[in-house]
Formats: sequence, structure tokens, C-alpha cells
Amino acid sequence: MKELTPKEIVAALDRYIVGQDAAKRSVAIAVRNRWRRQQLPDFLREEVCPGNIIMIGTTGVGKTEIARRLASLVNAPFIKVEATKYTEVGYHGRDVESMVRDLVDLAVHMVKNEQTEVVRSEAERLTEERLLDALMPPTDFDRSDDDAASETAQRRRRSREKLLAQLQAGELEDRPVDLTVEVKAQPVGMLATFGMDQMDPELQSFLEKLMPSQPKSRRIPIREARKILFEQQCDKLIDLEKVTEMAIQRTQNSGIIFIDELDKLAGGSSLHGPEVSRQGVQRDLLPIIEGCTVGTRYGPVKTHHVLFIAAGSFSSSKPSDLMPELQGRLPIRVELDDLGRDEFLRILTEPENALTKQHTALLGTESVRLEFENGALEALADIAFQLNQSTENIGARRLTTVMERLLEQLSFDAPDRSGQTVVINAAIVQERLGDLSRDDNLSRFIL
Repeated sequence: MKELTPKEIVAALDRYIVGQDAAKRSVAIAVRNRWRRQQLPDFLREEVCPGNIIMIGTTGVGKTEIARRLASLVNAPFIKVEATKYTEVGYHGRDVESMVRDLVDLAVHMVKNEQTEVVRSEAERLTEERLLDALMPPTDFDRSDDDAASETAQRRRRSREKLLAQLQAGELEDRPVDLTVEVKAQPVGMLATFGMDQMDPELQSFLEKLMPSQPKSRRIPIREARKILFEQQCDKLIDLEKVTEMAIQRTQNSGIIFIDELDKLAGGSSLHGPEVSRQGVQRDLLPIIEGCTVGTRYGPVKTHHVLFIAAGSFSSSKPSDLMPELQGRLPIRVELDDLGRDEFLRILTEPENALTKQHTALLGTESVRLEFENGALEALADIAFQLNQSTENIGARRLTTVMERLLEQLSFDAPDRSGQTVVINAAIVQERLGDLSRDDNLSRFIL
């Protein structure tokens, strides 16, 4: 886990997310407390529980983005799940424990990628050797002590050196080679319908062993063979047991699970017939958030110190409608502010991934230079804010809608306007969006 102070975390989040200072401070403190916990002696470390959080705010205000950016900052395994896709035990649907299994799978992938970088140089060297063997298979002359054979072997060695130089220079990328690859058997029948991820981990591992990989010979270009051979060499060089151990430790100590749409589980039962029990899903979530041991294909994983960030709009319900036990396991509540016209204007200009910068870069690939005047940005912010007020409030996502509508014709014509400079001003914005934004019926369907 990267050692970032709360101020550094908030400053890093400010580069991509406008406003929402309270939420940023809460997640920054929660993450810093996890680092602080690691500095404690063993007898006290296990007693410190994570400060799980409920984010309350309408869609498009930055709840998911804050959590995702936070995980990226501290290099923590992160997964986002929808609370509505889980069902009470006994119904057909996903088991809540699957979120932990998915998180471990992600952590294994992260650690394996990191270990790949450690062995990259050796794996690339071995890959080149395998490619040379495929281009020029070894013969008995290479292993003979006979003088004539030795001379032949020297000529072959010089030829291999020339081939190696050509390989490294990328001159042979389109040349085909014969390669044997391992193809995993696919589940069939009921197994394919049921889904391997829904099975008990031990049964899943057992079935995977019953479906071993089958060798298959393929003739493919060197550029594709290089990737396959590199992965094979990495698998040989990387200690998978060490990867699994590191991944489980990272999951248990720095994993983050973001549970969206928690508000959909709040409230009473529906009056429109049978439904999956909301209370039942809440009860199933309780032990996961409080801390339990979940069986995975990599071994048991404890969730006692996984950080849970729940979120929801709570427009038709409130956090107090949740079960008291679940409320107690999500003790920190932070409300995110609705976005106004000023926030929209900042979102269009300040973040490193601002929409204006994205579209400028996209059209730049067609040699079209795109520029926005301040008046155009203010008009876009006004229209987006008005649309959110008059129709459904979808937060900052409304900016994507109006921006795509504004630049639709330019994006279509961009290949024919190579080398041109296009300036977007307030008049152009009003011409293309003004009438639509003023007509409620059109805006509901188009914007």
C-alpha cells in the first residue's frame, strides 16, 4: 500500500473529481487508517476495524469515481458490485460471497502482473530462444564433437545470431512459425449454463482438473507467437504459490469493495407480488461486512479488514430504513452535494480527464484542432444544469450527453476536415442545443 497522507490523497482526487470535499476527506482518512493499522503491534492490529462508509448522493455526483480513483492511488484491489444483483439464499441469483471471490481473482491478476514485470527480461530472453528454435530447430550437429559437425554448428550459430538480430529489430514479425499451445476445454451442457463462478470453490477446482488443457498445433505469425510464448515463460518463472499468498494478503489488508445501489435494499416489501427479499440480502451482507471467512479457489479469505464503501441515492428511502445491524457495520456516513452550474463549468475545464480535453485529443488524431471559447463552456454548463432540473437529474453524466450532441456532426466530418481549426463559441452551442434544451419533450428523448 502506497504511503499517502490524507492531504496527498485529497489532492490526487482533486485532479479528477470536482468538489465533494467531505467525501474525499472521509475516504482519505479511512485509507490512511489502514496504513496506520499496519504499523501497530500484532496483538493490537487485529483489533482495529475498518471505517466502512455509506456515500449518499444522486447519480452522477462522483461516488463511484471517488472510490475507483482511491483504489488506484493506493494500488489496492477494487471491485464494484450492484447490491440489486444479489439474492437471498434459496433464490436463483448471485451469492453475496461471490463479491469476495471476484476481489481475490482481481488481486491475483494484479500481483501476477507485478511479478511479470520482475521476470520480464528473463522471460523475453527465453521467448527469443523458443522463437529461434521454431525458426531453426536444433540438430545433431549442434551436439556432436566431430570437427566437420563442429564447423557446421558454428555456421548455424552465426545464422542464429543473425536471426536473433532480425527478431530484436522486428524484421520477422509477419513470418509464420509452427507453435504448440495449450487450449483449455470449455464447460458444456449444464455446467456452461450454470456458470463456474457460481459453484463451490472446491467443486470448481475439481471440475477444472477434469477438463485438462489440450495441446494444439497452430501456424501463426511471430508477433502472435511472441505473446503466447512470453506468457508461457512467465508462468514457468513466476511462483504461483507466492502470487496466491501475496494476493490473499493484499485482499485481506487493502481490498476495497464498493457496493452500489444499497438504497434499493432499504424499505419495506413490495405490494406487487413476490420478490427477492431485501431483508434477506441485507442479512446475507451482514457477516461479509462484519468479518467472516469466505472459501475461494485460492483458499480461505478473511473479510475482517476489507474496506466496504456503500453508496446509493436514497431518494425514496433513507439509511435508517436499513437493518440496524447493517447500519452499525457502515458507521461513517457522508452526503455528496448535487452538482450545480458552477461545478459543471469546472468539470468541463479543471480535471485532467475533462471532456473538453478528451474530445480535443480524439479529434487531434484526425489532425483537426478543436478549441472552446469560455462562452461556449458557460453555455454548455447552463444547458446541462437546466436539463437536469427540468428532466431527470443524472449529474455530471449530462455533460457527456450534451457534448456528444454538440460535436456529433464535427466528429462525423472530421476525416474530411484534416488540418483545420474548429472554434466552438456560445453561438454554435445555442444553435445546436438551444432549441432542444428549451423543448421539454425533445430534451427528454434526445438529451
